[in-house]
Amino acid sequence: MTDKKYDVIVVGAGLAGLSCAYELSAKGKEVLVLEAHPYAGGRTSSFSERGMKVESGLHRYIGYYSALPKLLKKCGVEIERLVTWEEKVDILVKEKNKKLVLGVAPLFGFRKTIRGLAENEDVLSTKDKLSLVPFFLSGFSNYMVSWSLDDYSVSEYADKHHVTERAKRLVLEPLSSGIFFMPPENYSAYAFFGLFAPAIPKFYKMRIGAFLGGMTETMANPIVNKIKDHGGKFYFGEPVKEIVVRDRPVSRVRSKSGDEFEAETTVIATSLPAAKEILRPLRKIRELSRLFMLPCMSACTLQMELSRPALKKDITTFGPGTDMVSFAEQSRSTFRKSKGRLSVILGNPEEYADMSEEKILPVVVDQMDSLGVHLEGSILEARKVAEKNEFYSLDKGHQLMRPRQRTGIDGLVLAGDYTRTPSFATMEGAVISGKKAAKVSLKM
Repeated sequence: MTDKKYDVIVVGAGLAGLSCAYELSAKGKEVLVLEAHPYAGGRTSSFSERGMKVESGLHRYIGYYSALPKLLKKCGVEIERLVTWEEKVDILVKEKNKKLVLGVAPLFGFRKTIRGLAENEDVLSTKDKLSLVPFFLSGFSNYMVSWSLDDYSVSEYADKHHVTERAKRLVLEPLSSGIFFMPPENYSAYAFFGLFAPAIPKFYKMRIGAFLGGMTETMANPIVNKIKDHGGKFYFGEPVKEIVVRDRPVSRVRSKSGDEFEAETTVIATSLPAAKEILRPLRKIRELSRLFMLPCMSACTLQMELSRPALKKDITTFGPGTDMVSFAEQSRSTFRKSKGRLSVILGNPEEYADMSEEKILPVVVDQMDSLGVHLEGSILEARKVAEKNEFYSLDKGHQLMRPRQRTGIDGLVLAGDYTRTPSFATMEGAVISGKKAAKVSLKM
């Protein structure tokens, strides 16, 4: 048992927990951060998996983020030194052995953006492109005024606005499955438009950034160091088992090793399933009902060390019509010591999460080959990184179930991208949730 009493205990050193701990420590609060893993970053982390350097997933920085770059700047990290920018994405069309090139940087890559809209007629016709206009106009308009979009899947909303089947498959499927692992038949239209809505007033900032190095080293650790500079303390490799309640207020946190830590306020900044497990003693309390009702979903990536680059450039690439929903070469960006490095986000993650690398690899090789990406004979090592039921579900009908940071329980606050924020399951959403949790904590 630890005798010292802290102002705030933050459980979890992902971006939500780090954001919260930074805000509180900067205000002079004595903060203790407990993290189950031996490293920081949570779902935006880098680590060694059986001797191979891997990431928690294939992540991209979005140019319109504002809370995350502000936090990083306070910690001495400039975004321009953290990422390399992509001005376009490739969508591979297997039946035509061609690719649809879409510009994603209206200001910085103006020509690529215009060419993407005006060309590719043999892949995506003018009729296909025009069918998307009422879909996006109506979607963004409705998103701003009501929750009604959460009653529709992306596919249902597209059908309502007569989007062509080709446009659904070549544009909407990659933007659904390729970003958040969920097919448009399930993906909430509210979450879909909510992801892109912040880009509308900041369209000039829209770009996609590939990280220059592992995210724990380049992004998470500088925040950890700044929190330590403010007097904050970290215990890594210290998974939390439960919280201890004395006459309703949360007073202690008990780790799986049996140690107890005391604080005036406890912030649970873990993944959703971990939060449910830690808070199980409070599951019957009405204020936490949304937390326990909110379903989870899985994600799975396969990361491969290659003898040569798989793609000509390190850009985000989509493979509609396959389980290779999005992928990227990373040997020129994140893993610059590699001769070739390919990370693939797999569709149907629930299926692949339970499969071994040996069983997944032949599927990946075959389906990548159908897209014109040939891996045969070049794979040196492969690691599956599965996060089974780790994310809150972006299926339709779930967004109002996201709990707020304020629980209504003395001494207990929530943080994490599953909590109520204007952003969704993104790095930006995690940082915003941490800031909100810190604000609530300061008022307790």
